[in-house]
Amino acid sequence: MDRRKRVSCVIVNYNDAGTTEKLVRRIYRYQSLDAVVMVDNCSADDSKDRLEALTWELGRERVILLSAEKNKGYGGGNNLGIIYSYKVLQADYVLIANPDVEFSDALVSQLAGMFAGHRQLGVAAPLMEDAKFGQQKNGWPLHGVWGSLARSGPVCRRVFRSLLEYPPSYFQGKQAAYVDVVHGSLLMVDLEKMMACGGYDEKVFLYQEEEILGYKMLAQGWRTALLLTGCYVHRHAQSISKSYQNVWQRQRLRNQSAMYYYKNYLGINRLEEWMVQLFFLAVRLEIWFCSRVLRWKW
Repeated sequence: MDRRKRVSCVIVNYNDAGTTEKLVRRIYRYQSLDAVVMVDNCSADDSKDRLEALTWELGRERVILLSAEKNKGYGGGNNLGIIYSYKVLQADYVLIANPDVEFSDALVSQLAGMFAGHRQLGVAAPLMEDAKFGQQKNGWPLHGVWGSLARSGPVCRRVFRSLLEYPPSYFQGKQAAYVDVVHGSLLMVDLEKMMACGGYDEKVFLYQEEEILGYKMLAQGWRTALLLTGCYVHRHAQSISKSYQNVWQRQRLRNQSAMYYYKNYLGINRLEEWMVQLFFLAVRLEIWFCSRVLRWKW
């Protein structure tokens, strides 16, 4: 008889122990989870001490704290928890969660159940209910460099939405659907497949992890699925906004990560690289116009 599949939850914290603690207190008793692994990503505040105290309070076998020697970004922090879950906890699946999300015990069970009947499934995620924008079908196709660029511009992605997204008919009448990419704020991975594809690319500090992960899974012949019968709440990048309050700083990080993806995965040439830089300039102008003139919030 097959043993019960083990699920751990990995949460990366950086200078935001309050948000992380709130999530851990909510989920650590979930029957669907065997362990909660917090990774303090070399915080510059008292996060490590606060989260260490939390493990003693809630139980160190159930709630585990790992401390990164240096901040290697979102992917590097998650990789610490992923490798620990694989080698030490011997988990089968890892739920990767931002600190600023809310999800149910039943949703974790739903996600884990999706892998049982789909041997090629590497990643699964539910619908995202953004605290600001409402429920979204947070799965999209990979379109290569120009489609990815179009998605990055606040005006472009609205003008060309019908070309960049799956049509509504693609999801109609389904409980789940294969997609190329899902948002990284809450997703579950098959640990064997995640380890085989090298985990997150640690040369990307922040942003673009989702498309890189989707690309790597597809390159191995594995699929990503969006669960259409369950959702979670995302508090609109609450933790990231605390660490990077300046919209221009966040945009610079996005551009750096996108360029790395285009060069190292999509293999753009020097002419295309120059054109991408021009597009980045246009996006910065779009952001200035939308934030200053249209008063859009970021």
